[in-house]
Amino acid sequence: MPASLVVWILSALLLVGVLTQNWWEPRLEARGVPVRRWPWRWWLLGYPATAFRVWSTWRRLAYLNGLSVSTSPDRRVIGRDLVVQGQALRPKPPRLSWPVPTTTGLTLRVLLHPGQTPAPYFQAAGAMEHAWRVYRVRVTSPRRGEVLIHVTALDPLTGEVPSARGPARTLLSADVGRIEDGEPWLIDLRRVPHWLVTGATQSGKSSLLASLVLALAPQPVALVGIDCKGGMELGLFGGRLSALAIDRPHALGLLSGVVDEIQARMKVCRSWGKRSIWDLPEEQRPVPLVVIVDELAELYLTDGSRESKEEAEQCGTLLLRTAQLGAALGVHLVVAGQRVGSDLGPRVTALRAQLGGRVAHRAHDEASAEMTLGDINPDAVITAQNITEDEQGVAVVAMGGRWMRARSHPVSTADAAEIARTDPPVNPFLTMPDPVAFEKGGATA
Repeated sequence: MPASLVVWILSALLLVGVLTQNWWEPRLEARGVPVRRWPWRWWLLGYPATAFRVWSTWRRLAYLNGLSVSTSPDRRVIGRDLVVQGQALRPKPPRLSWPVPTTTGLTLRVLLHPGQTPAPYFQAAGAMEHAWRVYRVRVTSPRRGEVLIHVTALDPLTGEVPSARGPARTLLSADVGRIEDGEPWLIDLRRVPHWLVTGATQSGKSSLLASLVLALAPQPVALVGIDCKGGMELGLFGGRLSALAIDRPHALGLLSGVVDEIQARMKVCRSWGKRSIWDLPEEQRPVPLVVIVDELAELYLTDGSRESKEEAEQCGTLLLRTAQLGAALGVHLVVAGQRVGSDLGPRVTALRAQLGGRVAHRAHDEASAEMTLGDINPDAVITAQNITEDEQGVAVVAMGGRWMRARSHPVSTADAAEIARTDPPVNPFLTMPDPVAFEKGGATA
């Protein structure tokens, strides 16, 4: 068969498939065949159709949203004091690059006209979503005079995010899920040493913490847990934790041990003339330590008694010292709670300022999302408020002024049992062999 005939037959079949797409797709989806999630569907059908809509609507979209400029004067002066405003005679849209496909959408580069700023493009993102019939459009300006448009055709966070498998890329780097462009969601504690995780009940906080523990378990990293809800969440990981405190008195003792460890690591760095444990020889470097706090409010809430208030204040002070001093010494803090505001108690706001990584799951009120993301970006607060009850595990992740949507991996009971059978690093503490040898019971080592 001639090659040209084969090309014509394949082209004809592809054209028939596109024309009948609205007929056969719903029927296959009803039978449980996820054709809308097939990668080839985007490359063969979705990308050409989306690129065509972008090119065919760009001129009018730019004109209606104030992105075009006139190549002729748009005003004329009559007399001495009279100015008549008019429409641009020949509106010229900004120059648009060729749409570059990605695994979940495409990207476009726009050259700004002289005198333009990216602000109108940020405001026109919603209009682009409707005109191009895509899930989401995000606009950034990576360099002067240019705007980069990121188009996501379908939401990659719907459905179940498959569990991560395989070795970690670097020490203290954890693959905990997937971000909205389809790439792995990596929490790198070397780059962002402390994290804050917020969200309502059943929003996905515990799932994210479990994904973090699952990713860090194979690494030579000591994990310390504080779960004042009786250890119901972090207690599932059993022997992999170097220490676990299940109530506030023992959390106070554990945090005191962590601060003592920080002081001991300072002495080691001073003796070597180094500013960080990462500058030490590998054989002299202490084991990295990750402190995970589940439900921060349990450390701060009091029953009105003097003893309870003193415990809460001491916990707040020790957490703040850990966040302020621990980064360069290999001590990292991951704090989770439904809301983290000044209403919990003293020093909470100061602690929140030290937590550079922010993760906001579904919240019941605007104030909770504002506490987590308000100092990062107002648009991130709005996006976090739009997360529904059906999107468990979906969150807004912010760090370094950037933000994105993401979803954590599910952690099964078998995964948790596998973590529980993993042994922790030997002697992670320089200060004492048993960091949870307290006077009172309630903590496990």
